[in-house]
Amino acid sequence: MRHIIDELYDTMGEDISFFSFIKNSMHLIFCSACAKEAHKLELAETAMKDFFPSPPASLDIEASIMEQIDALPEMPARDSEYVTGLSLRSWVIIGVFMLFSLTTTFFGMDFENVANSQGQAFLLPVGITVGAALTGYGALFIGSHLKELSEWFGLR
Repeated sequence: MRHIIDELYDTMGEDISFFSFIKNSMHLIFCSACAKEAHKLELAETAMKDFFPSPPASLDIEASIMEQIDALPEMPARDSEYVTGLSLRSWVIIGVFMLFSLTTTFFGMDFENVANSQGQAFLLPVGITVGAALTGYGALFIGSHLKELSEWFGLR
């Protein structure tokens, strides 16, 4: 039983007084539930040490990571032909599809009856949702193609 207590306190990294050690030892001797739990913890710790051994302390992880980083190929420059992304055509196609799907979503339900029963209050959230989606998409599109759009419109 003493081995279990020593292991428990060693794994917790606590410095305990002699009185606390005696008190906890006596408790484990007389309390079978706590003794079972302490035994389960010891088995779990042993299993963890067996299946997941800790790496040796002399292992230089930093050097091996830096070697792997140095071995990576150089990243191409931002204006390089190797940098790929969504082309202008893809953005336009996605935008048209999104606009079409946002405007035709309500054709699938009985929109007229819903709008009549809810009144004008129903149209406000619909308009805000469609407007927010289109504004967000437009901001992302313009932000990602700022250079191309400034050349297209002759802006500096």
